Amino acid sequence: MSQIWIENGLFITMDEANPSFKGHMVVKDDRITYLGVEAPQQLSEDVQKIDGSKLAFMPGLINTHGHAAMSLLRGYSDDQNLQVWLEQKMWPMEGKYVDQDTRAGSALAIVEMLRSGTTAFVDMYDRMDQVAQMVEEGGIRGVLTRGVIGLCPADVQEAKLTEAIAFARDWNGKANGRITTMISPHAPYTCPPAYIERFVQAAHDYNLPLHTHMSETIAEVEQNVRDYGVRPVEHLDRLGFFSRPSLVAHAVHLNDEEIELLAAKGVHVSHNPVSNLKLASGIARVPDLLRAGVTVSLGTDSVASNNNLDLFEEICFAALLHKGISGDPTAVPAWEALKMGTVYGAKAIWQQDELGSLKVGKKADFIAINIEQPHFYPQTDIVSHLVYSGSGRDVQHVWINGRQVVKNGSCTLLDEEKIRYEAQASFDRLLKA
Repeated sequence: MSQIWIENGLFITMDEANPSFKGHMVVKDDRITYLGVEAPQQLSEDVQKIDGSKLAFMPGLINTHGHAAMSLLRGYSDDQNLQVWLEQKMWPMEGKYVDQDTRAGSALAIVEMLRSGTTAFVDMYDRMDQVAQMVEEGGIRGVLTRGVIGLCPADVQEAKLTEAIAFARDWNGKANGRITTMISPHAPYTCPPAYIERFVQAAHDYNLPLHTHMSETIAEVEQNVRDYGVRPVEHLDRLGFFSRPSLVAHAVHLNDEEIELLAAKGVHVSHNPVSNLKLASGIARVPDLLRAGVTVSLGTDSVASNNNLDLFEEICFAALLHKGISGDPTAVPAWEALKMGTVYGAKAIWQQDELGSLKVGKKADFIAINIEQPHFYPQTDIVSHLVYSGSGRDVQHVWINGRQVVKNGSCTLLDEEKIRYEAQASFDRLLKA
């Protein structure tokens, strides 16, 4: 039984009634057991005390859409539109991947996420057993799914679906509960309708959520209308996709009726502002989605289109971008943007009872930020500083499930030097293959 007492820290709880205060927090095993201004009473003698006087503590960030293994392709193809980038650059390189490449890219991504304050992430890819093994080793929390592209013969489709179901069934709840799983047809434009319906049925059969890319570009929406007579939202709804708990990535090009439908069906959206800007895919109608009651979280997408996994950057972009295009400086306030990376992120992956805020009884997934730096002074509004001044590089310590996985900026469970070396070796092999 382990017990940690953080003394004299600045705590950003994400609680509307008491958003921040200076005080104390106690963690016992994997749960927060005390949080308050006054020092706790009657702790065991072997409690580990941590001086929090120069640190700000907040819930770990939650990245709700990405492809970790694509970290190997950072900088390989920039400044291209989505279809050229995918079809001429990404897919040919990814077609050369072997297990070791997926493992190396995922390990690199996990180190980057942990060091920049992300404690839980959604990942859609293939060879997902390799990703899951790195999640298990690295101590991070993962919501993992074997993404499936269905543009292939029927026998290959069958094999991919079988693999996706087996992964979701076998890994759900593993790594002491840190791994949960989903079912994921890649997108409406890469999976025939009847094939998507089979994924929906599998999600019902195994009581799992669904995840997909949706309405990322205008070209995708137009193709859906040409092929199926309706836009992607209605198309997925007709196929029963929203009959299961659903998380859709991007949702950039929506009309009013589609926003109303997503809200009515309880569909969650992963907003990926930096990736969408870099690929010139467009800007999602986030203020309208939020007003409609849609849960909007944040994702980085892969570093091949970002080019980093710093969720603080996404939080800042979410706050700034929608002010700029709307002409309304109140469109997404700093507090709302920070909730998108924490509270709404937890809700988007259906773990709001355990994650997303600092609260007694919740999981001890939290990060410590070094605020003894010029860009955090003068000490005025800590939320403003975190959103508009801070970055993932300010993260000093990270705990997940009550276990410290980053200490003084370095991962405690992973060999970072080895991971960097293996990632470079994998990329060099892919170039020559």
